[in-house]
Amino acid sequence: MREQSPVIFIGMHRSGTSMLGRVLERLGLFVGAHKEGNNEAVFFLKLNTWLLEQCGGRWDYPQPIHDLWDNEVLLGWVERYVRDQMNGPRALHFLGLKRYLKYRKICNLQEPWGWKDPRNSFTLPLWLRLFPDARVIHIRRHGVDVAQSLAVRGAKGLTTISQHYLKYRALAALRPKRSGFMESPRCAKIEGGFSLWAEYLQEVERQLQTLPDHQKLDIVYEEFLADPFAIIERAAEFCSLECDEKAIKSSVLDIRPSRALSFRKDAKLRLFADVNSSTLRAFGY
Repeated sequence: MREQSPVIFIGMHRSGTSMLGRVLERLGLFVGAHKEGNNEAVFFLKLNTWLLEQCGGRWDYPQPIHDLWDNEVLLGWVERYVRDQMNGPRALHFLGLKRYLKYRKICNLQEPWGWKDPRNSFTLPLWLRLFPDARVIHIRRHGVDVAQSLAVRGAKGLTTISQHYLKYRALAALRPKRSGFMESPRCAKIEGGFSLWAEYLQEVERQLQTLPDHQKLDIVYEEFLADPFAIIERAAEFCSLECDEKAIKSSVLDIRPSRALSFRKDAKLRLFADVNSSTLRAFGY
């Protein structure tokens, strides 16, 4: 068998990339041996975080990454480093022991594979330099639902982290905190999360315009929930997964259509959507 180019998942945070990745993983897409809670391969998650940090960026302030693309000398060294990481012993963290002993390098994989990380939306230019034939899956979700989900996650995180600090604050005198009390103050408010959603989708549209049709697949979250079988059937074919109708039906049994357009149940969120209707329309909503 010949080496296979990866499937790269892009899309704004809280837009269904985790759900889509898990379903395709059930159907045979290898997305990493070691993953964190959002089904993101730790190996590529750390590389994407590192890439953003080179320019002073973060997942919620991603625009500085463009400074990297404008510096060809720096980009050359970054590309060399990332390639070395994928070709060296650290590839074990993505491949797992069995696949590492078989392939040794990530680029030697001879089965359908890829990785999911919303940060790919901004780091994609580097990955396409390394994998010019990569296939890219984008999933988009209504911006108000995304912003609300981010705000809820931030509030829960603040509660958990602050309680943990109160319980162990004596230790902070010996070992200062490595992170803050909230993952993203920007996204604590609906306005911040919504503006970030628009940034991601604008970047994604710009990136997808450079790819031929056979290398990209655009999925709408709400359409996925409404007809998961049809969407996954198309996505599985795009990823070169060999699976029958029974397997696809089984893989989407836990998809909940009720999660679509949840903002409509809240009067304040409906008003926010009305006020920002022009931005929503620009991205298909």
